[in-house]
Amino acid sequence: MPTQSKPFSNLEVSAFCSQMSLILKSGISTTEGVAILSEDAAPERKEFYTSLHASLEEGETLGEALRRTGAFPDYACDMIEIGVQSGRTDEVMDALTVHYEREEEIASSIRSAVTYPAVMIGMMFAVVIVLITRVLPIFNQVFLQLGSQLTGFSRGLMNLGSVISRYSVVFVILLLLLAAFLLWLCKTAGGRRLRQKLMSLIPPIRRLQRQLSTGRFADGLSIALSSGLSIEDGLQIAGRLAADPDTRAKVEACAKAYREGASFSEAVISSHIFSGLYARMLSVGFQAGATESVLRKIADRSAQDSDEHISRMISILEPTLVAILSCVVGLILLSVMLPLLGIMSGIGM
Repeated sequence: MPTQSKPFSNLEVSAFCSQMSLILKSGISTTEGVAILSEDAAPERKEFYTSLHASLEEGETLGEALRRTGAFPDYACDMIEIGVQSGRTDEVMDALTVHYEREEEIASSIRSAVTYPAVMIGMMFAVVIVLITRVLPIFNQVFLQLGSQLTGFSRGLMNLGSVISRYSVVFVILLLLLAAFLLWLCKTAGGRRLRQKLMSLIPPIRRLQRQLSTGRFADGLSIALSSGLSIEDGLQIAGRLAADPDTRAKVEACAKAYREGASFSEAVISSHIFSGLYARMLSVGFQAGATESVLRKIADRSAQDSDEHISRMISILEPTLVAILSCVVGLILLSVMLPLLGIMSGIGM
């Protein structure tokens, strides 16, 4: 039995599909093509190609063999299996190449949007901790030499800094636990589900998740229909790409309406999967027999809208975080400098 391989990234899935498409269009069989790819594969992927080649030689289809390795997403395996059955494997591979390239672009945009605020927040905490644990005690010594001491807000901050310094080991352990928790959120399936639920509580991110789910659904349904799949089956498979619960519920409502006799465009409009403009585009495309191309355009526009949404979020977060950092640092320094200036002016008088 083939062993389970490390899951492929979006770029790896896209590259594999692109290479297999070229191989199949050249008239080379799937088994021979996999053997060719294994020759230039990275050392960590040799086992994957060995398992895949063994499954193909045992008579399994490409979709079944890829699923058995555990390295490919279920959606890609489903689409490839449909392509094998319909004789359109090369076309499906081309469509999956574009799909996972788009997925990587979206993931990269999201990583950029998350990384910058995280770095800024980390810097802000680091600056504040240095101020209250190192700088304020120095100012307190100056005040003591002048016959006074820190009071009020600045005194409270200095006491907080003393607590942090005294129990620094405890705080380091807490930070390590927090880092481990964040790593769990990013690297495990359960963590990703919890992260998605937590992020959905923030309205701007919830809107972004819905937008991304809608684009993925449109892209997946386009691939499904172009592979020769029926609309009902296409809705079922493409609906798996909708990570947002609201979007998934709308897809289920659309599939139910279609099963009950509504046309595809009527089912989509009644379920409110797409906005008014996209719904009208799909209705016109369905009547003109160009449903697949319209779905691809909707997916492209959704990806562009998502990028613009992320850019707007970053443009708002950047000055906001800088302003917060400046205000916090300024407030701490003013709480010390103003009393010090008062003492100095009293000495001058």
